[in-house]
Amino acid sequence: MNGSEALQCRAEVLKIERVLAVAPGTLSFLDGRSAADLRRFREQAVAALFDRAPDMIDRIAAATRLVPATVSAAIAQKALGPRLAGAVAGRMEPARAAAVIDRLPVAFTAEACAHLDPRRIPGIVDRLDEDLLVRIAVALAGRGDHLTMGRFVGHVRDSALLRIIPRVDDAAVLRTGFLIDRRDRLGRVVELMGQERLARVVAAASGAGLWPETLAVAGMVTGERRTQIAELTADRPRAELASLVSTVAAEGLWAELLPLVALLDDDRLRTVAALPALRDPELLADVVRAVVASGLWGAFLPLADALPTASRTVIAATAAGLPEADLTELLLDVERRNLWELVLPLIETMPESGKARVFTLPAFRPTGRAEGLTG
Repeated sequence: MNGSEALQCRAEVLKIERVLAVAPGTLSFLDGRSAADLRRFREQAVAALFDRAPDMIDRIAAATRLVPATVSAAIAQKALGPRLAGAVAGRMEPARAAAVIDRLPVAFTAEACAHLDPRRIPGIVDRLDEDLLVRIAVALAGRGDHLTMGRFVGHVRDSALLRIIPRVDDAAVLRTGFLIDRRDRLGRVVELMGQERLARVVAAASGAGLWPETLAVAGMVTGERRTQIAELTADRPRAELASLVSTVAAEGLWAELLPLVALLDDDRLRTVAALPALRDPELLADVVRAVVASGLWGAFLPLADALPTASRTVIAATAAGLPEADLTELLLDVERRNLWELVLPLIETMPESGKARVFTLPAFRPTGRAEGLTG
């Protein structure tokens, strides 16, 4: 499982725990399953729980049509409470649910939202007054309910997001982005932040211990947005970058970090390569193993080329000891991406026995270059 998959899996487990109303960590045995499988399981769990709601829920929802929305709102507060009110709202027509929500206290609605059928959220959000939508989002952030925010934010229109983002703290933005259900909308959310706010959000990652969430957000956006996050991260002080590398090493997230490093310009790449942690032989060996497992040689070789000689020697020796199948895959990837200029200096640094292994592999393509490497 690569780093990106591992982070997606982590988010999905948290979402399933919320759906099943169990404590965080209860379903940790699901770690290691594919994110796609977990997502399907979550969707099936939602369907099983909400499509088979007790008849009483439907009777209450039907009864609300017989009285004014103001009366329904009063009944929700006095007789139902947030949990049951959220369940009932999920059985109403979206327009009716929105009309009742409009007459409820914001704090009550924010608590009830956690118990609403997630599939009903788009229809309800589309019908809510924007001022109310903003207040609910801010209340959810105040409650620290990032899971519910993650359900909602992908369905919120741009004009509301522009009002919500400045009123939510940086750590909440990262946590919500990590848990967002509509991943396709995350790039737009990042774009609406603007460069200055995005820089503050990235800066919050180290102090709040949110590097995994930051990497997950970067992995979910594409193009210019991903490059922005990569560059803003590389521009952080060295101590913060050291904490990033430490977190990545501890949690095995190299496959999430390396594609971002590959987006950096030469100056930023040299900044990362100069980090003391990247001189640790054990850490470098772990990186090589992660690269082999995830097939990220194309992302890793530019960084390897920028590392000090001692570090490149460790990488070369580790690569030289790889099984023949892994070395062959490395060379085939190099051929596909035309990365010989980056890999040949690394081969040159290998022990003689390692060079000999590489030269005899059928995948070693650059005819006439081996002689130069053997000196």
